[in-house]
Amino acid sequence: MNKSQLIEAVSARSGLSKRASRAALEAALEAISNTLKSGQEVQITGFGSFAVVLRNVRRGVHPRTRQAITIPSKWVVRFRPGKQLKKV
Repeated sequence: MNKSQLIEAVSARSGLSKRASRAALEAALEAISNTLKSGQEVQITGFGSFAVVLRNVRRGVHPRTRQAITIPSKWVVRFRPGKQLKKV
């Protein structure tokens, strides 16, 4: 499912217009993004939680040259599904 299909599904389920559904979805995604950028966790009960974590430095292999390389640490978003989502 892509963003357009999600907007259509929200519109059909909620009875809102597609324009209102798009605005609501974009506002929700922006709120989640801004919260994660500030370093806070986002918990959606029954769905799951999003958190920003630091991925450690690790060893890797360059695909062309097969030489060992060091992959630097970086901040990544982690998603943990909630209990209800795990049942699916």
